Amino acid sequence: MGILSYIRQEIQVIRERDPAIKSNLEVLLYPSFKVILSYRVAHKLYRRKHYFLARWISQRAARKTGIEIHPGARIGKGLFIDHGSGVIIGETTIIGDNVTLYQGVTLGGTGKEKGKRHPTLKDNVMVSAGAKILGSFTIGENAKIGAGSVVLKEVPPNCTVVGVPGRVVKMGDQKVPRADMDQIHLPDPVLQDIRELQDQNEKLSRQMSELEKRLCARKKKHR
Repeated sequence: MGILSYIRQEIQVIRERDPAIKSNLEVLLYPSFKVILSYRVAHKLYRRKHYFLARWISQRAARKTGIEIHPGARIGKGLFIDHGSGVIIGETTIIGDNVTLYQGVTLGGTGKEKGKRHPTLKDNVMVSAGAKILGSFTIGENAKIGAGSVVLKEVPPNCTVVGVPGRVVKMGDQKVPRADMDQIHLPDPVLQDIRELQDQNEKLSRQMSELEKRLCARKKKHR
């Protein structure tokens, strides 16, 4: 794919997924647009083993945009980085098509692995603001990662993960639409656990009250 095709594709992706953009000219100012085009150039150089030049381009883009993408990462079509300041994508990361990343997302390693040490994100994955995905494992198709989550193990397709460490709180076959940007209305596992404990406590309190009433009734009979 040539540079003009990349430009058209990126303009379409950003216009489709960011309602704040009102014209194609605005897209040219968008950090995600700049860094993705720089990545495409750097990645080609990296594959040809021009490592220094590839890193120079990627670091220059990182200084200008606040988004750091290693030129060795493999990124599919339609990546959208919204308000991307602080986003880091490691060298062996693999990203599928139509993936969305928000600000502060890290796709990193644990520091203990060699070779493939960064995550693989399949198609249509959404990673919310501040989430960290660390290690060499796969995030399945259509998965959602909640804001601030720390994911340390594989996530099946069509799942929602929240928390530290991240855990699956929703699983189903419903596909996440490409334009689904909702990173707020996600399940809260801590709140769910608290509510379950409250329900159990109320149930035990009722049972204790019933037992006390029965004991009192028996005592009255024996008097």
